[in-house]
Amino acid sequence: MEATTRIVLVTGGATMAKPDPESHYLVDALDRIGVEAVVAPWDSPEDWAVYPLVVVRTPWDYFTRLPEFLAWAERNSKLTAFVNPYPVIEWNSHKAYLRELAAKGIPTVPTLWLDRGAGDGAARLRETGWADVVVKPAVSIGAVGALRAEASDPACVAHLEALLLEGDAMVQPFVDSIASEGEVSLVYFGGAFSHAIRKRPAVGDYRVQDIYGGTVQACTPAADELALAAAALAVTPAPTTYARVDLVRLSDGRPAVMELELIEPELFLGATPEAAPRFAEVLRNYVG
Repeated sequence: MEATTRIVLVTGGATMAKPDPESHYLVDALDRIGVEAVVAPWDSPEDWAVYPLVVVRTPWDYFTRLPEFLAWAERNSKLTAFVNPYPVIEWNSHKAYLRELAAKGIPTVPTLWLDRGAGDGAARLRETGWADVVVKPAVSIGAVGALRAEASDPACVAHLEALLLEGDAMVQPFVDSIASEGEVSLVYFGGAFSHAIRKRPAVGDYRVQDIYGGTVQACTPAADELALAAAALAVTPAPTTYARVDLVRLSDGRPAVMELELIEPELFLGATPEAAPRFAEVLRNYVG
């Protein structure tokens, strides 16, 4: 079928930690149903308004320039159809959304939240009683800036204090099941479940991302995982066109939300042959 509509898939620039590994799957799937898709960095001098649909896909450098990125998204989302919508992007750009989930009764990993400049971070960390912890910035992706350490280790405290000089920070107890079971990522298109992936860290590591040696495998999510993912997505400030819900198992066996990825998630479009076509059909519905 000859392409008759042209949309844009938004990626990042040269500072991304790794190249975009999956947009080509979506470009090909869209082409097969008559939609031409081009790929452009969010900070390029595009006239975004000429596209009937802007799909924010893999701008994996956005967190390094968050105010600029949010201003770009807000401005251009007023000019044309934008997915995910700006309210979702803004809400998901700071991990404080996890606090909102927890306040609404959605199981999440326990978290100590610390505001930028907090001078009592070390004391509050001791008060948690946690031994093995992960310290990370509240604005980041892909485990950038994260450190797993013993809470009593001076290097852990120093890392936390360094993060607080730059921005808000968060501390979580390390979830033991990550080492043995990894994380389960459930992917949704147009609000409907598409597929799931189990991500495992390399031996001796805790990070499941492939740049740290993590591996992925298609899997079938359990009923309680599907229920939790649906409940978490129901909290977002607007409906999502694409979403990834990352879950882990707590020590009592219950699933808990590790992350909601609603801005630039890797969607593992090559993991199953149906994934990219499903996403493409959802996007075609926006442009007729």
